[in-house]
This record gives sequence, structure tokens and C-alpha cells, in this order.
Amino acid sequence: MAKIAIYGGTFDPIHLGHLHVIKEIISQGIADRILLVPAGQPRLRDQEPIATGQDRRAMCQAALKDLPVEVAGKVEVNPIEILREGPSYSIDTVEAVAQTYPDDQILLILGTDAFSKIADWHRSTELQDMVDFIVIDRPDFPGSPNLDINALNVSATAVRAGEFEKTSPHVAAYIKEHNLYASK
Repeated sequence: MAKIAIYGGTFDPIHLGHLHVIKEIISQGIADRILLVPAGQPRLRDQEPIATGQDRRAMCQAALKDLPVEVAGKVEVNPIEILREGPSYSIDTVEAVAQTYPDDQILLILGTDAFSKIADWHRSTELQDMVDFIVIDRPDFPGSPNLDINALNVSATAVRAGEFEKTSPHVAAYIKEHNLYASK
């Protein structure tokens, strides 16, 4: 039985903090494979993503080029939520992944900030019964992580404000090439 971890997020844009999480989870053997899932229409956010779903998907793909080969080979960008019509609910994504990987253990990677709101999620009880959670400490949000990976204190807000060194080289190039965020 393989351990398949779903790492969902707005990824507006994906940054070095996200890549650190991916490297640690794969290198520590916590998951055998990570499905990186950019959110389509996130429901529990105050604002819509700035970049389009297709741009966020492309930035996630670009970021994989900056991971070590042995890690990148175990990560797949899955566009299921971007392609889905209507709101993005984690339970729907988990159910789809469970159908694709019926004999495997499904894990869900969350930051302490997202996990603190898990009771508010759509069909939360069912979701909690279907997955095991990997809760990552967020340096700017106190909580109770179950995995301490010395998370990096990086935010997508800083990258959008022009701190492109806080994302990977391929993502920074994509942002500049497509005139996203502060690069306008």
C-alpha cells in the first residue's frame, strides 16, 4: 500500500515554503507520492486568487523543475480542482483520488492555519474519516503540527509584492514572462 499525499492550496504563487514541505515529506518517507492540487474556486478564503487557474497550474509545473530529480519524480501536478466547475471542496478531490488509488492510503497535507478550520470544511466528518492528516507548522500561525519540518516563513503575498527570490527560479521566470503580480 502506497502513501499518496494530496497537497492542495491556492499556490498564488507556489513558493520556497511549499517546495520545502514537498522535499521534507518525500525525503523523510512520509509519503510515497505527492499530488500537488491548485485550488479552483477556494471557499474558505477572503479573496479570489489573483493568477488564473491555468497560470497557477503552470507555476506549479515550473516549480517541479527546481526540485531535486529524486523528489520531483514523486510529485505530480493534478489539475482536478482547476478543471472542475464550481467551488473546490477537498472531499470531492479526496474521493476522486481514492478512486484512482483504491488500495492506497490517502494523506492530506495542511498548514496549522488550515487545520484549525477543519470543522468548517464541507463534509468535514467524512473527510476526516477518509484521510490521515499531515499538519505542518506555519511560522506565522501557531498551532499543533504533527510534523515539524522547520517550515520556512515565506508567504505568497511577499512574492506577489515582488520578492521573487522567495520562489523558485523557474516560477520567478514564469511570473516575469507572463507579467503577473508586481512584475507588471
